[in-house]
Amino acid sequence: MTDTPTHASMDQFTAHIDRGWDLIHRGDLRGAQISAEKSIELDAQSPEAYNLLGYVRAAQGAAEDALENYRQAIALDDTFVEAMLNAAEVLIHPLHDFDGAIGMVEDALDFAENDDEIADALLLKYDAHMHQGDKAGATRVAATFPQGPFESPRLAFLVGRAHFETGDRERASELLNAAVQREPENADAHYTLALVHEAAGDQRAMVEAFLRARDMDLAMPNLPWALTRDAFTARVREAIARLPMPLQRVVDGSQLVVAELPGAEVVADGIDPRLRVLLDSAPRDPDNATEQRVTRVFVYQRNVERGAEEPDALEEELYFALEDEICGTFPELARFATAPADDDPHAH
Repeated sequence: MTDTPTHASMDQFTAHIDRGWDLIHRGDLRGAQISAEKSIELDAQSPEAYNLLGYVRAAQGAAEDALENYRQAIALDDTFVEAMLNAAEVLIHPLHDFDGAIGMVEDALDFAENDDEIADALLLKYDAHMHQGDKAGATRVAATFPQGPFESPRLAFLVGRAHFETGDRERASELLNAAVQREPENADAHYTLALVHEAAGDQRAMVEAFLRARDMDLAMPNLPWALTRDAFTARVREAIARLPMPLQRVVDGSQLVVAELPGAEVVADGIDPRLRVLLDSAPRDPDNATEQRVTRVFVYQRNVERGAEEPDALEEELYFALEDEICGTFPELARFATAPADDDPHAH
C-alpha cells in the first residue's frame, strides 16, 4: 500500500519548495539543494521537486544532472511546461544539443497556455536556431512570436531583441520602448534600443540610450570573481604577448590604459559602451605608409569580464578582444588572425 502524504507532510513539502526557490534568488545554491532534496524525500512523485533540483544543479554547473532531474519531472507530469523549457535551456547551453532543445520546445508548445509561455518557448527555439547559425530558421520563428502585450517586461525586451536581430526594426522599436518604460533599470533593453536607433540613423537617440545603459552597467556590482586592476592589467599584457607578431607589432610601445568602461565623453561621441578594447591610432607616416602604430590601447575590464562569464574563459576573451579590435582597425592584418567566428547571437 502506498502511503498517502499527511497534511503536515504536505505543509512541510510546500515549505521546502518555497524555501528552495527563495534561496536560489538569494544565491544560496547549497541551501536550495538541501531544500529540494528534502522535498523529494517527502514526496518522491512530485514533478515540482525534481524541477527545483534540476534548476539548482544547472546553476551549480552540473548540466547532465540537471537534465536528468528535468526529465524526471516531465516523466511525472508530461504537461509540465516549465520543466520542458528549463530542460531546453540546458540543452542549448552548455550542452549544445540544439536539435534536442528544439524538440523539447515543440513538446512544450503543445501545452503552453498563454502568450508569455508561448513567447518563452519560442525564444528558446529562436536561440537554438541562432546558435546553429541558422538565421533563416530563427527568422521564421521570430515571425510566429505572439503580439503581446506580455505580462513580463523581460519578454517584451527579449522578443524585441529577437525582432531586431532578424531585421524587423519597427516591431523591435515598439517592444523595446515598451520594455524600457516598464522596466527602466534594464540595461540590456536600453543597450539594444540604442542599436535600433543606430540602425535607423538616429545618432542623438542612440547616444542617449547608450549613456543610460552605461550608467546602469557601472552601477552593477562587479562579478564575484572579478580581478583587481593590477591583476587584470597583467593578464592583458600576457594576452598581448601571445598575439601573432604582425598584430603584436602595431601595439608595441603603446600606452596600456585599463578602465572599467568607456567614458561618458567617448560614448557621447558614438562609441559603444560595451566595447571591450579601443585603439587610439597615430596618423600614418606619409613617408612610410605601411608602418602602423597604436599610441594607446584602452581595455575595458567590466566588458571583458562580462563577455568571459567565468574566470576560466577570461584569457581567451581577452585575447580575441584584442585581436578583433586590431584587425578591425587594420583590416589588412586580418589574415594573421587566429580567432574563430563568434557564435554568440547576442554578442556586440
